[in-house]
Amino acid sequence: MKPIRKSLSVAALAVALLATACGDSGETTATPQPVAPRVETLTAELTTVPNEVELPGRARAYAEAEIRPQVTGIIKERLFKEGDLVERGQALYQIDAAEYAADVRSAEASLARAQASSKVANETAARFAELAKINAVSQQEYDQAMASAQEAEADIALQRAALDRARIDLARTKISSPIEGRIGRSSVTQGALVTQNQTDALARVLQIDPIYVDLTVSSNRVLSVRQQIASGEVASSELNMTPVSIILNDGSIYPLQGTLEFSEVNVDESAGTIAVRANVPNPDGILLPGMFVRAKFVAGSYENVVTLPQSVVSRTPTGQASVMVLKEDNTVEQRLIKVEDFDGKSWIVLDGLEAGEEVVVSNLQSVQAGMTVNPVRANPQISAARETQSDLN
Repeated sequence: MKPIRKSLSVAALAVALLATACGDSGETTATPQPVAPRVETLTAELTTVPNEVELPGRARAYAEAEIRPQVTGIIKERLFKEGDLVERGQALYQIDAAEYAADVRSAEASLARAQASSKVANETAARFAELAKINAVSQQEYDQAMASAQEAEADIALQRAALDRARIDLARTKISSPIEGRIGRSSVTQGALVTQNQTDALARVLQIDPIYVDLTVSSNRVLSVRQQIASGEVASSELNMTPVSIILNDGSIYPLQGTLEFSEVNVDESAGTIAVRANVPNPDGILLPGMFVRAKFVAGSYENVVTLPQSVVSRTPTGQASVMVLKEDNTVEQRLIKVEDFDGKSWIVLDGLEAGEEVVVSNLQSVQAGMTVNPVRANPQISAARETQSDLN
């Protein structure tokens, strides 16, 4: 059996010889070093930021009166135009008053009769008093005369009260507005029969200058704000009489500012919300009861905090906010921070970032933790423009 011989191809032999030649010359190929990416940074600066709160709400009438008759009768005349502004005490309806005027005259006659009877009874009691001194009448007769005089006086008071009641009913035939405001449509016309204290209102008068705006805020948010105040994150302020800006449904700002009046002391169990009320001037009647609006006001302030554009802050897989911070050796560190929404474009950094630290604001897709970068100080105006453009896109 012949021995097996190993052979090399011409190509393999050439590669081997080339490798040997290179080894003999002592020359090696250098690996190129990666270029540090260029990034822009912003310096964290402490500032005070107002704690702006924006809440949804509805406009409510400052005062509301449902007009109802207090006597029964036929509507003789309607004395207003629907939709008009009415004054307090202005007559709105006139009920046929003939029957009530007759009751007044009858009550006046009854009072006059009672007064005449009282006069006779008093004179009789006076005579019996003199006769009783000389024993010309019995004690029983004297007592009866005095009692008759007292009964006559009581009858006068009774008839006077009846007259007052008749006059009140007569005055109530003219139905007046108890408040100043704008009156709505009338539910009755001339000739309609209305009854005393009926369920259905004849009309409604709404006072809408000023007007209330009832806002709702979740109890969880109230609890969060109180915890922030207790921890010192938010500087507290008195909410009563705080200026309020109203945002209309089309996004425009109502030209007049209102003020906060009060907040409810209990939580609505069905919705888990707390009511807050604002008082808003409304001279032109732009705000109408039932209108949906939003209100913005300042509830304290964040002191000694850092603000960052929202595009700079990213989220970890667990949902925590983080930023890229430049270290002294130009390497990048991923830093977890605690943030709060500011104005829809910026974050308020409550914890995790110190004043003077440099935050990477550009080329964030290419930068990773531990990477060496080439930092350039960012122009704040350019950064703001970039943020605005990001919002538009």
